[in-house]
Amino acid sequence: MIAEAEERLIDLRQEPGDLRGQSDRTLRLRRLGKLGDMGLATEHAPGVWELNDRLEPTLREMGERGDIIRTMQQALRTEGAERDPMSFQIHDAAPASPIVGRVIDKGLSDELGETLTLVVDGIDGRTHHVSGIDPARVEDARIGSIVEIGAPDTAARPSDRAIASMTEDGIYRPSRHLEQARFDGRVPSGDHEGFIDAHVRRLEALRRAGIVERIDADQWRIPSDFEARAAAHDAGRNARANVRILSTFDLERQIGSDGATWLDRRLVGAGAADLSPAGFGGQVREAMERRRDHHLDHGDAARQPGGRIAYRRNLIAALRDRDVARAGEELATRKALPFRMATDGETVTGAFTGTTQLASGKFAIVEKSHEFTLVPWRPVIDRQLGREVIGVVQGGSVSWQVGRQRGLAM
Repeated sequence: MIAEAEERLIDLRQEPGDLRGQSDRTLRLRRLGKLGDMGLATEHAPGVWELNDRLEPTLREMGERGDIIRTMQQALRTEGAERDPMSFQIHDAAPASPIVGRVIDKGLSDELGETLTLVVDGIDGRTHHVSGIDPARVEDARIGSIVEIGAPDTAARPSDRAIASMTEDGIYRPSRHLEQARFDGRVPSGDHEGFIDAHVRRLEALRRAGIVERIDADQWRIPSDFEARAAAHDAGRNARANVRILSTFDLERQIGSDGATWLDRRLVGAGAADLSPAGFGGQVREAMERRRDHHLDHGDAARQPGGRIAYRRNLIAALRDRDVARAGEELATRKALPFRMATDGETVTGAFTGTTQLASGKFAIVEKSHEFTLVPWRPVIDRQLGREVIGVVQGGSVSWQVGRQRGLAM
């Protein structure tokens, strides 16, 4: 019908006495009437219709949407679940509000393998289809993993804040920043020159983007809205959704785990206030109750007068340590190398030889010639596989530095 339209006009007026093609004409008029109801065609005179210039892209988008809905329904059926299609949400861009839920489908969005699509059964009772996701962000996510998908991270970098704070009359001087860094004495590993070099490299990247100007080796012209423009530049380069893997373990594995799970963090933190009573939200409520009973049975929680549940002090840290100790002993058997627990405040050094996924999260394996330890992983050390790393253990996290000469203070 689109191909035969002349300047978007279709004339289906019947010539007197012409009964041939009546059935085909009737079908076309019915279709045009349907398109008219959709606002995609207009009847100017009996039998004379004009097609909307958005007809073809709109129908194509509707077809794609239909394919997406069928994909979502199939993913749910595979999981043994049924959801009302009215609860489906299709996100063409990063969602404005965070989505938390379990991954029920994961697939490539393009032939080059540069973007992924996730179907997430949300704790809000809705099923979400989110496209345009960086595959590197969800490499560890599997079907059943718990994730949080939010808007792109547009927060200013610590390095940008430092540059802005050291700028006087619109000029940043690396030499003055170096003096201040030495005076403060807060640079990890004491590599003050490397610390300033990292800031200069950041400025070089922003110079190429036209945000700052290099006057000479020790002077940079910094605009008054520098932090906002730098953050907008980063967001423009990577406007994909911000994805956090909250747990690689599904609900069933979390319930009986000896580690610090996502369910535990909800039990001692957010609770069930944001959980929908239906769908996956209802399943999380049930899983939290079963996880609570697990803690009661194992002495990590106790019932108080009035029915209140009191969890052991520092529950998350205790479970994490228990999880790491168990995993370390298992790895020690396979490696034939002694395992040692890292302590809070300790500076850990050694070769980064790999990672392991625990209920408590992802951990880096750091080896020395006579022992190894497990410490919380962060993406910043991924490129250092096989190399020496340095990190300071602090409150269940690690401030990583790469090598002995250059820190990652940025």
